Amino acid sequence: MPERHAAEPDAAPRDPATRAEARDAIGEALYGLVTLAVRNGPREISLTAASTLSTLDRTGPRRLTDLAMIQRVTQPSMSVLVTGLEQAGLAERQPDPADRRVVLVAVTEAGAEYIRARRRAGARAFADLIDKLPDDDTATLTAAVPALNRLLELDSDRRAAAAGRPPSPGAAGGGADGEGPGT
Repeated sequence: MPERHAAEPDAAPRDPATRAEARDAIGEALYGLVTLAVRNGPREISLTAASTLSTLDRTGPRRLTDLAMIQRVTQPSMSVLVTGLEQAGLAERQPDPADRRVVLVAVTEAGAEYIRARRRAGARAFADLIDKLPDDDTATLTAAVPALNRLLELDSDRRAAAAGRPPSPGAAGGGADGEGPGT
């Protein structure tokens, strides 16, 4: 079998320093894209509110305390945020069917549609930029899609473990538990 060289496009870096450099370069590029998405995204609601809606859309109704932990805000701050989402018709509080004393926060159909529209707009903005790339760059990005989706799954698994829940199969569904512009 012929030896692969680092210059080959599909050769994985073998040297730990090269791997670390590649990891850092990829991380910086992805962070720059996240910044671009946030900067160009809609501003009707805060990023934390959009992230909360996205979490509810993907995972279903949640306790206020869970949402506060996921978003890394205090419970009183999350309560104020949820009240605003309720007033906008994007979320609602409902009793937990398993324990009627517990209140869950759920996304409304209007909230789910808002998140879908936000995701479509974000994807469209990137698609417009991708259209300006040469075919070989587009092919490279296409080949990277499974790895990018795996990053979302790994983050979702990490969050599930931190919350004491088992990882969910195929957790990558448009963002990692609501963080970032994929919301």
